[in-house]
Amino acid sequence: MDNLTVRGGCLRVTSGTPGIDDYQELRLIDLSDNQLDGSLPSSLGNLSKLETLLLSNNNLKGAIPESLSRIQTLSRFAANRNRFTGAIPSGITKHLENLDLSFNLLNGSIPDDLLSQQPKLVSVDLSSNQLVGWLPQSISHSLVRLRLGSNKLIGSVSSAAFESLQNLTYLEMDNNGLTGHIPPAFGNLVSLNLLNLEMNQFVGILPPSLGNITSLQVLKLEQNKLTGEIPDEMGSLSKLLILDLSWNSLSGSIPSSLSNLAELTNMKLQGNSLSGTIPDSIGDLSSLLELQLGQNQLRGRIPIMPPKLQICLNLSTNMFQGPIPSTLSQLDRLEVLDLSNNKFSGEIPGFLTSLISLRQLVLSNNQLIGNIPKFTHNVSISVTGNPEITTVDHGVVIPGRPSGKSQLVLIVTLVAIGVTALVAVIIILKLYRRFNGVNNMQVDLDEEEGSTVLPEVIHGKLLTSNSLHKSNINFAKAVEAVAHPENALFQTMFWSYYRVVMPSGSSYFIKKLNTRERLFQQASSEQLELDLEMLGKLHHSNVMVPLAYVLYSQGVLLFYEFAHTHSLYDVLHNHPSDVVDWTSRYSIAVGIAQGICYLHGSNSNARDPILVPDLSSKKIMLKSLTEPLVADIELFKVIDPSRSNSSLSAVAGTIGYIPPEYAYTMRVTMAGNVYSFGVILLELLTGKPAVSEGRELSKWVQSQQEQRNNILDLRVSKSSPVATKQMIRALSIALACINISPGARPKMKTVLRMLTRL
Repeated sequence: MDNLTVRGGCLRVTSGTPGIDDYQELRLIDLSDNQLDGSLPSSLGNLSKLETLLLSNNNLKGAIPESLSRIQTLSRFAANRNRFTGAIPSGITKHLENLDLSFNLLNGSIPDDLLSQQPKLVSVDLSSNQLVGWLPQSISHSLVRLRLGSNKLIGSVSSAAFESLQNLTYLEMDNNGLTGHIPPAFGNLVSLNLLNLEMNQFVGILPPSLGNITSLQVLKLEQNKLTGEIPDEMGSLSKLLILDLSWNSLSGSIPSSLSNLAELTNMKLQGNSLSGTIPDSIGDLSSLLELQLGQNQLRGRIPIMPPKLQICLNLSTNMFQGPIPSTLSQLDRLEVLDLSNNKFSGEIPGFLTSLISLRQLVLSNNQLIGNIPKFTHNVSISVTGNPEITTVDHGVVIPGRPSGKSQLVLIVTLVAIGVTALVAVIIILKLYRRFNGVNNMQVDLDEEEGSTVLPEVIHGKLLTSNSLHKSNINFAKAVEAVAHPENALFQTMFWSYYRVVMPSGSSYFIKKLNTRERLFQQASSEQLELDLEMLGKLHHSNVMVPLAYVLYSQGVLLFYEFAHTHSLYDVLHNHPSDVVDWTSRYSIAVGIAQGICYLHGSNSNARDPILVPDLSSKKIMLKSLTEPLVADIELFKVIDPSRSNSSLSAVAGTIGYIPPEYAYTMRVTMAGNVYSFGVILLELLTGKPAVSEGRELSKWVQSQQEQRNNILDLRVSKSSPVATKQMIRALSIALACINISPGARPKMKTVLRMLTRL
């Protein structure tokens, strides 16, 4: 026998794996994703022909056997996501190419010989352990990937250890206690694509030599103690996608050279002491989706902003004054605009109501006056701290004025119910192109007669076998109803939403497309019909699917049950006085995981996986506190985000849930879904929303890992010692899900298994 593979099953072995060393011909052992416990036998070192040993995602504990270093043929050893303790044995990388011991309980220091003088070593991942001590003073020149994040490493970084690593492409040492200066020698790492040093104690200036790393795509130096100015040389990083220098003590002005970063999608400079004005050339950043400049000392004129800004424009807590500038009127893709804690004066300009993608507007603590313009109900507005503002009841956040709150809660609920399946967008887009549908909410009017011309029904089809819906749904009535404005609930960039009462008296929630772009690949009508048939066959108690569709001369409508339910977001964050207990939260987490596993095809090989591109607590509907529904499903294989000219969240998800790799991969993946689920699980554990006060929940939790009890929602965790213990264990699962590396995240079926074992 050459190979032994038992993966993803329920194999259980206690007290090691006795007898496995009898198979001397073994070249591959893969026991990943099982329920192995106990310790590893030292006799594994006798397998002299073993090339690959994979033990990831089990419950193995004890020490890593030093005998593994005797296997001269062993090139890959992965034992991540177990409970191994003790020190990493010396000599273990003597013959290895790939070592992954991440997410264990390993302690002690990194052996001196682990990274040095190992000519074959390519990848080492020791992240998320309890390693202490200093970094090795010598590192092998063959190394391509090094991950040491989330440990307890201290001391300075040796310039000599890194100055000649010409092959290194991925360096992650975040969330440690590293001190001293960032070595200028990092500028010699010419192949580096990602450099992550965030959440350490680095001091001093940003080395201008970092501008020499022209292959760099991600630079993350958040939460250090860096001082001085941002060097002009940073503008030479022509391939940079993400620049995060936030929460340091950087001073001086924002260099205009940063406007040369044509590929940049995310710029985070908040939480520093930057002064002066925003460069006029900032508008040249044609790819920028997120601009975080809050909590600095910026002042002066706000220039024309990058046209594709979508995730957030944060100018809060600066020294801007005067009227809110009209230069913001062109940001029709922007979802979050934060101008709070400045000295803006005058009235709230009406052009802000025309920003059709806007979801959150924060204007608190300024000097604004007058009435609040009429925004759509899906825009959350905060104007607290503006004494001269006249409040109007349309969803505005004003403490002590609850009159608008109940309506806001209702609208949030309706939004969450409606935003169900991105697959609906796919279906609608295809049919839209096929039958030349329209892209607005207006009906055709006969101008001469002044009468409404009702569109013609071309084809309607029921996707559910439920006879009740068959008797209730009337396609002609639905088409007629959406022609009347009084049935409209709200409108977003892509959809218009309606409540339609059928002749039987039953209400249905209906979606109609409003599209301005081509997000999806073309497909034949035959393929579309197959997609619809497959969608109609989906059936799971934790997944929400459309019931029917109707094709008519102006486009396509999709039908959903008009359930009087709440979204998970609404229950957790809009009713602070109604505390959901841990038992219910746990049931919700398990139900969501079950729904995602079903969509990913964990229980079926008969179809391709279905991914959820916008997985958030607003897209989780609750039939009850134990029955969650995953909404917003879609067939990811027909997505082509590279063709998008608009909303990132239409494909990637809601702000705070978007996996970090999406900014440079533009692909929705199962690993991305796992990340988004991890954020939802953090919401359940902390009681906090995914984004608050300009900071993502995932970042905050990662920075507070030393005080895990304080991370939890104390209203729930203090209810019983059992609840506290289970919540802490669930927190470990959530942290695994939000790992920055997609490959290091567990599969969804593994997440479900870990949850059910709580």
